Amino acid sequence: MSLAARSTNTGRARWLLAASMMMLVGCAATDTSTNAPPAASPSASAATASDPSPSGSVRLPPTTGEFDCQLSGSYPLPAGVTVVSRDRADRPAKGAYSICYVNGFQTQPEQKRFWRDEHPGLLLRDADRQPVVDGDWDEWLLDTRTEANREAIAGLVGQWIEGCARSGFDALEIDNLDSYARSQGLLSRADNVAMMARFSAIAHAHGLASAQKNSTELLPRARELGTDFAIAEECNQYAECADYTAVYGDRVYVIEYRDRPFAAGCRDHPGLMIVRRDRQLTLPGDDDYVNRRC
Repeated sequence: MSLAARSTNTGRARWLLAASMMMLVGCAATDTSTNAPPAASPSASAATASDPSPSGSVRLPPTTGEFDCQLSGSYPLPAGVTVVSRDRADRPAKGAYSICYVNGFQTQPEQKRFWRDEHPGLLLRDADRQPVVDGDWDEWLLDTRTEANREAIAGLVGQWIEGCARSGFDALEIDNLDSYARSQGLLSRADNVAMMARFSAIAHAHGLASAQKNSTELLPRARELGTDFAIAEECNQYAECADYTAVYGDRVYVIEYRDRPFAAGCRDHPGLMIVRRDRQLTLPGDDDYVNRRC
């Protein structure tokens, strides 16, 4: 599972985004209390980027309370937490807006056999026909370069997204949107934008909001991504939080892994939910466990 910061090197340069970019996210102003998921939705494999996702069809996360990131395993919500991110294998949290984590652009280490044996053509391969690897996390990259591949990946990952909805999650968090930065130049931003648009359409079709995970360089393309809010790792560390808020307002949920950027974020962005976690997202009782909020 990918657990640490995913911002790319190319995203370190700050985008000078005007406040008018808020219009990029058509449903960012949807009131969380007035929009119920649709009563019925098409199957995951049928949803495509062309599917409509009217602003009233998903419930957006609240902007008050606290945020927690529990990707390595669920545990009781700390006091005050109203928004929580959990892995798709876990259950949503009762009493909180629950975001379902799915690794949509790379393979989980434990799923390599599944991809290698059943869907080898969907793995990105180098000139020697070997899978391209994210060495930090021992994950293979998925090949999003063609429409046929994106359709096939959407059919597989879409089943997991549909599972998130059946489990009762409120939103989707797709990780590794920035896999193009680790692709040896084989993938383009446009490839992954098109892939993310499919994921967002599937999420909306099943009543889930869709999050942009990291990748500040894609903020100007938020409308194409189809995303409704953002989850940003270390945006205070890299002075990127204002870039996210220029597009998503206060619906930016921040994870910091170091004390100084965490303190700076609490000071400079009092309207955001910011959590200080340990980089491995350990569980309570572990010696390395850190979990603090502003």
